[in-house]
Amino acid sequence: MENNNENEEKPLLFTLRRFHLSEDYGFLLPNPLSELPAPYGPWMEIANNLPHLIQSHQLRSQVYKMPQLSSQHLKGHRELHLAHLALSFITMGFVWQEGEEGTVKLLPRNLAVPYCEISQMLGLPPILVHADFVLANWKKKNLNGPLEIENLDTIFSLPGGESLRGFILVTLLVEKAAAPGVKAVVQAGNAILQPDKEALHKALQEMAKAIKEMTDALKRMHACVGFLAHGSTISYCLAFSLRWKDNPAMPGGLIYEGVSDEPMSYSGGSAAQSTVLHAFDELLTIRHSKESTAFLHRMRDYMPPHHRAFIEEIQSAPSLKQHILSSGNEKLRIAYNQCVSVLADLRTYHIAIVTKFIITAAANAKAKKGKESHWVGSLQINPPSSLQERGTGGSGILSFLKSVRDTTRAGIIEC
Repeated sequence: MENNNENEEKPLLFTLRRFHLSEDYGFLLPNPLSELPAPYGPWMEIANNLPHLIQSHQLRSQVYKMPQLSSQHLKGHRELHLAHLALSFITMGFVWQEGEEGTVKLLPRNLAVPYCEISQMLGLPPILVHADFVLANWKKKNLNGPLEIENLDTIFSLPGGESLRGFILVTLLVEKAAAPGVKAVVQAGNAILQPDKEALHKALQEMAKAIKEMTDALKRMHACVGFLAHGSTISYCLAFSLRWKDNPAMPGGLIYEGVSDEPMSYSGGSAAQSTVLHAFDELLTIRHSKESTAFLHRMRDYMPPHHRAFIEEIQSAPSLKQHILSSGNEKLRIAYNQCVSVLADLRTYHIAIVTKFIITAAANAKAKKGKESHWVGSLQINPPSSLQERGTGGSGILSFLKSVRDTTRAGIIEC
């Protein structure tokens, strides 16, 4: 660098606003819309009535009658997100209305074409993803009330009632609890560049506090999600089998009529698509196994583009871990290790939640039948054959989660 530039103020690494993120909401979509313009009434009418239409086996017939609507009347990202959310839920119900043994191979043109158009505009795949299922699927009962579970509801749902609602909203509260940690990631990155050891130490403390609060939020799953009173899992097994990639129920994928003559395969919604954990891993330089890394990187394709860009910005920034090692600062090392430790704790607790509500639930549901199904209202649903071993995105769920937890712990900087 030339001398006349030496005294110039060093640029900040990034800001939340640059990535369309909020200090208050983190990666959540702030105040999502719950109504689309009048021309899209047919979509909203079906999406708002999905539990009944699925349980009464009427959804497919209603979708076939649905007019093919253009996306041209949708204005702004919030309308696009709501439209994607509605069509994602309709698609899930359409494909899986009759369970694993009654899936369809073709999504009709009147649904597939607008769905893929909107997906392309948002940079998302045409399947229900974490950004739909959780980040954009919430509304306040009292608009002036707090962002607390008692004042929240989902915009759309599937059969499963309060248990599915609880699952979505608790996951949303975990994302909300992460918001100060997302802000701390930015502050830490900027503190490295300036450099400012005190600012970096404070940012790491804030990040550790946020991760602890994420774990506390996740603990509410026990109170808010029903469990195995009759050996059943939560609504379509919490949509954990709703994918057409690495799923034996749909080995050939799904044809999107009017879009492609060849079947397309996509992974389902997954906590691995939560940008916040990727951001923490990148800042802390957590290195997972080759197999886990490949899966996690594939899940980034299911995130909104500005969320992916946020992760990429952290990747391209100077290494926090190397900065601390080079500084020899014991205070920073302890603060860094605390972040790694609480992140590993969060992942340990997540393993317990998945084991209780997914793995054990699926095993019990399978044992109940001749036994292979349970009832949600009037709809008989089979526990997915792959659920006990395969996760939401198609990973070997427990082995994957334990591997990621263990490699997180390995990130600790020893004395």
